[in-house]
Amino acid sequence: MDDDEIEVRPPWWRDIALLPSALSGLFLVAGYAFEWAGIEIPALVLQWAALLTGAYTFVPGAIRRLIRGRLGVGLLMTIAAIGAVLLGHVGEAATLAFLFSLAEALEDRAMDRAKEGLRALLSLIPETVRVSRLAGDTTIPAADVRELDILIVGAGERVATDGVVVEGRSSLDTSAITGESIPVDVHPGTAVAAGSVNGASTLRIEATADGRDNSLTQIVSLVEQAHARKGDRARLADRIARPLVPVVLIAAALVAVFGFIVGDPSTWIERALVVLVAASPCALAIAVPVTVISAIGSASKFGVVIKSGEAFEQLGTIQAVALDKTGTLTRNEPAVVDVRPAAGISRDELLTWAGAVEETSSHPLAAAITTAAPGAAGAVDVVEDAGHGITGRVNGTLVRVGNVRWLAPGVLHSAADEMAEDGMTVVVVEAEGEIAGLIGIRDELRPESAATVRLLQDAGIGITMLTGDNERTARAIAAQAGITDVRAEQLPADKATVIEQLAAARPTAMVGDGINDAPALATATVGIAMGLKGSAAAIESADVAFTGNDLRLIPGALAHARRGRRIMTANIVLALAIILVLFPLALFGVLGLAGVVLVHEIAEVFVILNGVRAARRPAALRSPAATSVPAQV
Repeated sequence: MDDDEIEVRPPWWRDIALLPSALSGLFLVAGYAFEWAGIEIPALVLQWAALLTGAYTFVPGAIRRLIRGRLGVGLLMTIAAIGAVLLGHVGEAATLAFLFSLAEALEDRAMDRAKEGLRALLSLIPETVRVSRLAGDTTIPAADVRELDILIVGAGERVATDGVVVEGRSSLDTSAITGESIPVDVHPGTAVAAGSVNGASTLRIEATADGRDNSLTQIVSLVEQAHARKGDRARLADRIARPLVPVVLIAAALVAVFGFIVGDPSTWIERALVVLVAASPCALAIAVPVTVISAIGSASKFGVVIKSGEAFEQLGTIQAVALDKTGTLTRNEPAVVDVRPAAGISRDELLTWAGAVEETSSHPLAAAITTAAPGAAGAVDVVEDAGHGITGRVNGTLVRVGNVRWLAPGVLHSAADEMAEDGMTVVVVEAEGEIAGLIGIRDELRPESAATVRLLQDAGIGITMLTGDNERTARAIAAQAGITDVRAEQLPADKATVIEQLAAARPTAMVGDGINDAPALATATVGIAMGLKGSAAAIESADVAFTGNDLRLIPGALAHARRGRRIMTANIVLALAIILVLFPLALFGVLGLAGVVLVHEIAEVFVILNGVRAARRPAALRSPAATSVPAQV
């Protein structure tokens, strides 16, 4: 990791990039002071100093772009300054150079401020890390960590790369990565993310990613792609600004020619220069980029990684959201939620039998049962019937555990139906040929799912749930979340088809985390991947990725993007309005060069400051930080 990648923008009074503009301003004020005092020679020298100092920041760049065949706002300012000097208006030329150089410097500073969040993310990776070697522990640069290395992370230290805890128990502060305020408990087998801060106990972590390629560097890489593509409004601003430059040059030339025709060239050449400045699209050129980069950079700080300006703008148009069920609305951690023992069988006895038989099973539901029956003695003579269930002996009792298709619930049939209607997967336990009871397993909703759905509905967003689960289970989960539009038993291609239909009617976002969601994520107006621990296919297919798993980021991100679009629109309208108002005032001599320059550059500064407002965290994204639920890291 290079030092310049984490360089922090200095305070404005120490920012060397602002020095030329500051010197130009000082020379200009001093020059006007001498001029008002009637001391002409020092005044002229100081005005020339202001002109040259300010022009130094943009004239060389304008000339280089012109040599490459590119016209820009800087060229208009250069021509206007030269013309003003030729007409003897050195003070006005110096004023133009100072204000334009200041606006350019403020724009650059705004861009740097927006990008600081990315550099700050990289600074979360420690410079060095302790690793365990055969010869003993050693300290190496974090960038040199390789997959399968064993990292030793002491109390209060940051995790250098993604990994899995292999020894120790502690808690991790992931707030800088996911925005979640509550520490997450970790133990052997728990996945941890780069940049997390360890709590009170030392951990040994097996690296699952290299030091240069982990979830934290992925965040920065994804956000930096925002500068490679532009959104609709950015393209609109460019479509207006680019042809406007030659149009302005032609208009100014025609005004000057008119002066020769009417026999008053000096007056009309001066007006041509004023028109040149009045119609220059400098504010328009920066109206959108400052806003987009500010908004995207700040979004990364609260856990929303937006890959492009286009994705950001489209995010602000979303009117419908499709949510995957497993791993998005739910925890993707099946757990025992109901136990119905038969007459004469206790709850503990039923769970002990089931847990003993399932102890060695690799079936996904087995872990839920063994977790609910800790300490159950292992069964013997265990035989697994794939797709049906498992058989074994527990303290001499023949026990079978399986699905309702293999083991009929018998007298507990109505109870099994009731549990299934409630979205549970029903497991039947049989002992010595008699039904011993039922165990209901369900992938529970995330705690914030229902609240998120309400927030989206209150904002006028339509909600659809997509899942590959059966209709009954899907509708039970959807009812708990408050969703009425349910599409169940969907294959990956089916999900993509549904999204295509929804997006044809109105802008639609798809939220998912699995490989099976990738086609739908790519098809949606905006694809949102839940957590950078989701599948690589999902993250690659998505336009937006959340670093955490708190669903309340969805309404927050939509509110952030909508606000950004409003700011962009206001900036474009203001920039165009300035041109439309100043052009006739300049053409008919109502405003001179100094007045037009002042109004134009004040408007440009206002556009920049307005764009920087997009970096503020919206109210919708403040509550998750305060009340967030720990996500699986």
